[in-house]
Amino acid sequence: MLMPVPFHTAATSVIFEFYYLINTCNGFYCDYFSPNSNSKPTMWTEAWTGWFTAFGGAVPHRPVEDMAFAVARFIQKGGSFVNYYMYHGGTNFDRTSGGPFIATSYDYDAPIDEYGLLRQPKWGHLRDLHKAIKQAEPALVSGDPTIQTIGNYEKAYVYKSSSGACAAFLSNYHTNAAARVVFNGRRYDLPAWSISVLPDCRTAVFNTATVSSPSAPARMTPAGGFSWQSYSEATNSLDDRAFTKDGLVEQLSMTWDKSDYLWYTTYVNINSNEQFLKSGQWPQLTIYSAGHALQVFVNGQSYGAAYGGYDSPKLTYSGYVKMWQGSNKISILSAAVGLPNQGTHYEAWNVGVLGPVTLSGLNEGKRDLSNQKWTYQIGLHGESLGVHSVAGSSSVEWGSAAGKQPLTWHKAYFNAPSGNAPVALDMSSMGKGQAWVNGHHIGRYWSYKATGGSCGGCSYAGTYSETKCQTGCGDVSQRYYHVPRSWLNPSGNLLVVLEEFGGDLSGVKLVTRTT
Repeated sequence: MLMPVPFHTAATSVIFEFYYLINTCNGFYCDYFSPNSNSKPTMWTEAWTGWFTAFGGAVPHRPVEDMAFAVARFIQKGGSFVNYYMYHGGTNFDRTSGGPFIATSYDYDAPIDEYGLLRQPKWGHLRDLHKAIKQAEPALVSGDPTIQTIGNYEKAYVYKSSSGACAAFLSNYHTNAAARVVFNGRRYDLPAWSISVLPDCRTAVFNTATVSSPSAPARMTPAGGFSWQSYSEATNSLDDRAFTKDGLVEQLSMTWDKSDYLWYTTYVNINSNEQFLKSGQWPQLTIYSAGHALQVFVNGQSYGAAYGGYDSPKLTYSGYVKMWQGSNKISILSAAVGLPNQGTHYEAWNVGVLGPVTLSGLNEGKRDLSNQKWTYQIGLHGESLGVHSVAGSSSVEWGSAAGKQPLTWHKAYFNAPSGNAPVALDMSSMGKGQAWVNGHHIGRYWSYKATGGSCGGCSYAGTYSETKCQTGCGDVSQRYYHVPRSWLNPSGNLLVVLEEFGGDLSGVKLVTRTT
């Protein structure tokens, strides 16, 4: 009969939890990891097959030779469980991408890509690795390995069972030199940074650096363009959802993530004796924001945008703005680009225009607008009307296509491409915004070009990090946006795009993905 365990103190509870908890490892490598008790299995719960893409960053890739090397090294040292993160890439539909600034695509360079297609040779090479490990299973489950030094950088991990099963892993940790080793009286050639699996301690059936699976790069094939209509979002008016407060407020505490957008609106009175009215040297508006992006409108006219980045979400806007005698309306549209989901105390990270907001070039010098009355409105008018949906799109009057206009909704109808190939939108000609197909939110898009990064040659050998092997430096971080076929009808599909900055509609294309 099991007796209940008494809990008398917090310390007792911690000890109980520690005793029964199976701690695990997440990372690019976990061969160094040991659980907190010899009675517990060595488990790798997140074997990172790649890394996420951030808007404004290059696209990370992890060579399959190194991925296989990391898994084989974990198993050879007694690892008992490997779970890949990610094995099937995905898409952050709707506004679910985090970060902030994590892209809508969460492909992660996974063995099965975001569209459900095999990424070769990564998928096939990892399949062959696990076939070899499965062959070695009778010996692997028998106990701990014995370790033999067979060279300066080379070791043999040998497993033997009482029934005579034998398996070995021959490893070469050198990052740029192959090695010929002798094991059990036989010679084996080991490429740099590689491990060979010998399920019978004699025959090398797999080497992590020797890839036999064929490469199969993906292709994006154009499948049609669009004929557009447009509807301009109101930038100089507020509705009955607006409310007024003294001073500037943090964005998420107002929106509770019901929308990416929060309007900050205030009024500035310009006296008739201001010198700039005569000289034409317009005053300078400066805005400090905790991020992530903002647009500025004065008296309904657009004065540009500013935005941060993954490593530095805070931003500063500074620009000269035209004002007239009397009351002038300053409207700032602050946009969030995903909520933080990692880091220290990320629940306390701020978003929005926290100031100061100043106007300089006046007779008085600089005027601080931060503490005066501000009027706030959560979300856009088009959002409240649901113009992205099939039903809501009829609630506004659509006109001829308004190319390169900020804060504008666009809609078009299209037929599904023939066949079964996965479908995507090429949004590289647009600025920043969101898109919907038949009311389904495909996510945020942003033609944010990668700044920084290193896109030179990439050797699989040596310790991997997310910045080691990258592509797309200087190019758009994410060009294609997945549209699941389950969302499509054979004909008459509605595409709605909310463009924040202004973009080239003629460049938006429907594409299919094949290998």
